[in-house]
Amino acid sequence: MKKLLVLYYSRSGNTEKMAKALAEGAKSVPDISVELSFHMEASDLTTYDAIAVGAPTYRKEIPVEFKNLFDEAAQKNITLKGKVAATFGSYGWSGEAPKMVQDIMTSQLGMHAPSEPLLAKYIPDQTALDASKDLGKKIAETLKNQA
Repeated sequence: MKKLLVLYYSRSGNTEKMAKALAEGAKSVPDISVELSFHMEASDLTTYDAIAVGAPTYRKEIPVEFKNLFDEAAQKNITLKGKVAATFGSYGWSGEAPKMVQDIMTSQLGMHAPSEPLLAKYIPDQTALDASKDLGKKIAETLKNQA
């Protein structure tokens, strides 16, 4: 069974709402295991076939927890080459964190991102939550088709 990790950080709860919707969308595809978490050890990243990271933008930066996680993965030569990457997040002003995380996942860790980062300004509305579900379903279907 293919495994998807939905890893997120959320101080206000907005990115968490998106993460839960993404996980719900992924779970709608049979035979895909979905884990929703706000913390992960770098060495455990290799156990997943896809990783979706919810990174809100605070002061034009990614959450320090993710910076440390990806730095550790790179330092330990953890390879995620060929695994599916996706990013999403809420923001108030600029919204660059999901793109920054996606760049790290693709350029430094060798992952493949089939879609652009999903962004929601402030509190995700129903359109953003539906897009989050759709992204989760797309990731799960991508994994299923890799069989």
